[in-house]
Amino acid sequence: MRDLILRMAISVDGFVSDLEGTNTWMFGADQEAKAWGVEYVWNASLHIMGSRSFEGMATYWQTSTDPFAPPMNQIPKAVFSRQGQAILANVTTTAALDAARAKAGNGQPAELQKGAGSWAEAYVATGELTTEIARLKAQDGKPIIAHGGVSFARSLIAQGLVDQLALVVAPVALGKGLPLFADLSAPMRLKLVSSKAFPGGAVAQIYRPA
Repeated sequence: MRDLILRMAISVDGFVSDLEGTNTWMFGADQEAKAWGVEYVWNASLHIMGSRSFEGMATYWQTSTDPFAPPMNQIPKAVFSRQGQAILANVTTTAALDAARAKAGNGQPAELQKGAGSWAEAYVATGELTTEIARLKAQDGKPIIAHGGVSFARSLIAQGLVDQLALVVAPVALGKGLPLFADLSAPMRLKLVSSKAFPGGAVAQIYRPA
């Protein structure tokens, strides 16, 4: 039986993005925080996400040289999508290369990273959320890490499917944005498992439901 960990970056006032859905504020220059994050995502046997996050991540990570790219590319994925298998046609290595070249400019090189092809081999979950999560949890292996987006993350929390929350709290307040816990029907009590502060001001807070 695998635990499901929801890993999200949030602002100090509880938002995962601004009202337009952008979250560039979460990307700091704190290399210690980044190294912690890379090590954390390696500790997964499956990465899961909603369809929009899946398509965006697949396009980016397949050709990225960022330290997060190896675990994101090499660890198996599952995507929750009403499109069914059709969503995989949008994340082929050819599509990723075309996107990278278009972003860099015509004629610019782009190189696929190790494991890039795994995005097009992802398990596509089209069934009811609790049923699909139960099926994935029942498999052996290291934890499942969920990455969002916000609607998917809210649904996991609201339906009590999350075994652990790994919240990286960025040292920024947004004032307005998309909150992570907006769909709770009652207060969610949490037990703090660990807390680690980084030189740049971010804090990794690990919780379990109390």
